Amino acid sequence: MEMGFFPKKAAAGAVVACLSAGPVLAGDSLAHRGDLSAAERAKVARVLQEPADFERAEAFEFMQGGAGTSKRRPDRDAFSRSNSNIGFEEEQTFKLGNGLFKKLWTSSPSSTQASDGLGPLFNARSCQGCHPKDGRGRPPLAGEEAVSLFLRLSVPPQTEAQRRALAAGDMLAVPEPTYGGQLQSFAVSGLAAEGRFDIGFEEIEVPLNGEAAVVLKKPVYNVRDLGYGSFAAGTMISPRVAPPMIGLGLLQAIHPGDIEMLADPEDRDGDGISGKISQVRDPATGTSAIGRFGWKASTPTVRAQTAAAFSGDIGISTPERPDNSGDCTEAQQECRGRPHGEQARLGVSEAPDPVMDLVTFYSENLAVPMRRNADDAEVLEGKQVFYEAGCPACHQPKFVTSRNAANPAHRYQLIWPYSDLLLHDMGEDLADHRPVGSANGREWRTPPLWGIGLTETVNNHTRFLHDGRARNLLEAVLWHGGEARAARDRVAALSPDDRRSLVRFLESL
Repeated sequence: MEMGFFPKKAAAGAVVACLSAGPVLAGDSLAHRGDLSAAERAKVARVLQEPADFERAEAFEFMQGGAGTSKRRPDRDAFSRSNSNIGFEEEQTFKLGNGLFKKLWTSSPSSTQASDGLGPLFNARSCQGCHPKDGRGRPPLAGEEAVSLFLRLSVPPQTEAQRRALAAGDMLAVPEPTYGGQLQSFAVSGLAAEGRFDIGFEEIEVPLNGEAAVVLKKPVYNVRDLGYGSFAAGTMISPRVAPPMIGLGLLQAIHPGDIEMLADPEDRDGDGISGKISQVRDPATGTSAIGRFGWKASTPTVRAQTAAAFSGDIGISTPERPDNSGDCTEAQQECRGRPHGEQARLGVSEAPDPVMDLVTFYSENLAVPMRRNADDAEVLEGKQVFYEAGCPACHQPKFVTSRNAANPAHRYQLIWPYSDLLLHDMGEDLADHRPVGSANGREWRTPPLWGIGLTETVNNHTRFLHDGRARNLLEAVLWHGGEARAARDRVAALSPDDRRSLVRFLESL
């Protein structure tokens, strides 16, 4: 059932305090929110204002995932719990989806039938293989094969038809002609994998006020053991680690007008921040939609992201992506000739309905953990540093989700994702020089920060950014460039105590 704007058991005094904090924003700043009444728009406008002071936590700041926030003590399963406000029957659906998310797929033919269809080329055998404990992937350790980090591949358009398709949004990138959209490091028995890669490093020194400089390590990728010949001329490579899965349904429930209101692609306000919307084709409707998911905001819905991962990462077809050969290209005829796992009696594709329904529901309802220490004095000092450094210009702290969200549990929720879901130029050091849809080779979607402080608890590492290059949260900040360069420089110029407070704040999210 819909839980409403505030958590159900919130004290009345806390609600009054929240609603009386600050004046209504000038004019009806939320006129685009047709899902809300005028009174609700005024209420939301007040709540979404910046804090008046940093002496105490804001009302409901602990509940960063709204009424669905998980209040369980954080442990290794902190990212694997269901939204607290889904119903009993939905909890059963969530658990069935969890089983499919963890499921190990096998190659065809197989006596399991309902579990075969793996590959023939793949990066992982399960969804959880890329998203361990529903959390964040990392670069491989010495001697390991890369699983939760892989390489995207594409080439510049070669034909007028490809250029038109890119311009129209019918294609986000042109796949490498032989190897497809990403390098597959594994293959079924008897078939050559596409290749592997090694990672070297270049060092970049960043001076800090009041303490020793930090030496950042920029990864350099060397692809080897290519199984199907050389890459085409001009092939562009972009490494990606799997992001955490929490809060996806809530991000999907953010009203599109709220995202549009934050966009400023021409930097008309002159603040140096020019976030832009990623416009992509919604495969379910065929219409243009806001891209919200993926490092380049290249998919509009959780379902579309799920189907893309089944196909590209595991080689499993779905009704949305029915090619049973996954990412095998026409140039890989042996791969395309391998047996597939589609069972006529079970329906079209290797993962027919209701598999997609269940995995999508599971992915949409992984709860955001409760904030820790939001009212701690040092954390509050770090929050003030976060604001004064200009970080909220991209890491938008809070939204109130749409009343029209598909799932009642996601409707009209005050959430704290710390992201505007927009594309930003992050500078040359983070550039991959590989355009995808609306995003050029220097632009990335602002990643949500909720749950970031539990990465080590859940995944036993502290590697951040799109390729896991940052070894801790401070390094993640220091890698920021482009539109975020001014904020990065303010952090570098802070006193050591203020920098520690900033990190403490991030660790509390």
